[in-house]
Amino acid sequence: MPIIVNLDVMMAKRKKSLNELSESVGVTLSNLSILKTGKAKAVRFSTLEAICKALDCQPGDILEFEE
Repeated sequence: MPIIVNLDVMMAKRKKSLNELSESVGVTLSNLSILKTGKAKAVRFSTLEAICKALDCQPGDILEFEE
């Protein structure tokens, strides 16, 4: 898939664990794990917004397009 998910990179930069992010965003660990590993087929804007707020970043810091 040409969309690369850099959630793990941003979590490392912000020193946040998957558990901490899950609690602050209100998304289950399993759903965040699916997103983090790049196996997600879609992501809601509301979820992306919550993740960006929790990690103090922009959507482009998490999602990347690569042909």
